[in-house]
Amino acid sequence: MSHQRTRPRPRRAGAAGCAALSALALLVPLAGCAPRTSSSARFPDVQRMLDARARAVRQRDEAGFLAAVDSRASGYLARQRAVFAQLAGVPLTDWHYDLDSTGAFPLPDGTGERLAAKVRLRYRLDGFDAAPVNAVQYLTLTERGGRWLISSDTDGAASGRSGNRQLWDQGPVRLVRGRYSLVLGGAGNPARLKDLARRADQAVPAVSAVWKDAWARKVVVEAPDTVEQMAQLMGSDDPSGYTGIAAVTTGEAGASTAAPADRVIINPDAYEELNDLGRKVVLTHETAHVATRKATTMATPLWLSEGFADWVAYRGTRRKPATAAPELTRAAHSGELPTRLPTDADFGFRAGADRLATAYEGAWLACRLIAEKWGEAKLIAFYRAAGLSTSRTSATGGLGAPMEAATAVPPGRGQVSPAGRFPYLRPAGADRTDRAMRSQLGVGLAEFTRAWRSYLREVLGPDR
Repeated sequence: MSHQRTRPRPRRAGAAGCAALSALALLVPLAGCAPRTSSSARFPDVQRMLDARARAVRQRDEAGFLAAVDSRASGYLARQRAVFAQLAGVPLTDWHYDLDSTGAFPLPDGTGERLAAKVRLRYRLDGFDAAPVNAVQYLTLTERGGRWLISSDTDGAASGRSGNRQLWDQGPVRLVRGRYSLVLGGAGNPARLKDLARRADQAVPAVSAVWKDAWARKVVVEAPDTVEQMAQLMGSDDPSGYTGIAAVTTGEAGASTAAPADRVIINPDAYEELNDLGRKVVLTHETAHVATRKATTMATPLWLSEGFADWVAYRGTRRKPATAAPELTRAAHSGELPTRLPTDADFGFRAGADRLATAYEGAWLACRLIAEKWGEAKLIAFYRAAGLSTSRTSATGGLGAPMEAATAVPPGRGQVSPAGRFPYLRPAGADRTDRAMRSQLGVGLAEFTRAWRSYLREVLGPDR
C-alpha cells in the first residue's frame, strides 16, 4: 500500500505527508476549563483572505488569486502566477483553505507584522473524489496596509515544515483519463502516464472481482517526473526515503464516511525499472488498498493488509511462489525459514531490503494459504473481521491514523531492490487478530503460524 502508509504509513505516513486525521481536531486541549479559540476565529481577516483566494481558484479568477499575494515578494508572486496557469486543466470541483494554527514555524528576521501559518487545503477532483484531499501548507503572512497577504511558502522548510507541494506547485500538469482512472503527472513522460492509465483501468475490475464491498471503483494516480517531486507530494524534502518504493497509496484508514480521498503516487525511477508483470502487480496492489481502505483500520496487521493486496495482485497470474518469493525460497533451501509471521516492524522504513522483501513474500504466502485452504470468501471475511476494533487510539495517543501504503519492489517483481517502507502508526493487536482468525478460520495465530511454515516448506522447497 500506507496503507503507508512510510500506509506510508510508510507505510502509514510516518513523517510525511499524509494529512492529519480530521478526528484530531476533536481533541480539545484544556486551558483551565475553557476551550481554546480557533486560529480562524482569532484571525478572521486571515481566514477571509484565504476564503477569497479559494473562491478565486473555483471561479478561475487569476487576479483574485494573486490579490492574496504580497507584491513585494516578487519571487513568490511569479511562482503563484505559474501555479494558477498550471491549475487550468485540472478538473476541480471544490477548493477551500482553513487556517489551522499560527506560530507554526520560526520566522526569519523581517519587518512588519507577520504570522507563521499552518493552512489546510481541501480540494476535490470532479468525477473522482467523493470527499476532499487534505494537504498542508506552511505560509508566511505579512500585514500590509491593514490587509494580510501571503509572502512565502518556503520559510518553514528550514525547521522541517515543508507541507505538501501538489503537482501544479511543481510545474505543468498533464492529464490522461481512462475508463476507471485519472492520471495526473508532469510533462516529462507522457507515455508513462498513458501506461499508468491503461494498467489502472485493468486493475480496477481485477480488484472488484474479488472485493465486492462498495467502493468508488475509480483510481486517481499521481505520477511526478522525479522522485524529489514524489517526496514533495508526501510532504518531505528527503527523496532518499522513497528509494526502491514503487508506489504509495495515501488516504485514511477506517470506515469514516468523511475520510479523505485516496491517491496512488508513483515513484518514477522505481516504476521505470519494473518489468511488465511488476507494473501490473504494483498498480493492482495499490488499487486493492484503495478498495479495502474502509475495512482497513488500526487493528489490521500489516502482514494481512499487504499480503492481501499482493494476493489480489498475483491472483490469476500463475506466478509460482518459488519465482515470486526469492528471499523466502533461499531461506527454505538453507533451512532458515522465519519462525513467525511478519511483524509491522518488518515493514519498517529502515528494515533493509532483504528483511522487507521477506516480509512482503511471507505476507503474500500467508494470504495465499488462507485462500487455498479455507477459501477466498473466508480470506475476505477474515480481513474484514481483523479490522473491527472498539479501540481507535493510535500509538501516538490520537484517534485513528492516516493511511499511507507503500509498495516496495521485491526482487521477484522487477529489477528494483526494495530499500524501505513506512509502518502504520498503530499499536500491536495480535490478540485481536487471533480472535478474528478463530472466528473466521477456526484456528488461532499459533496454529496458523505452524501451518504457514509448513506451507512455505511445501511450496518453496528444493523440489519446487
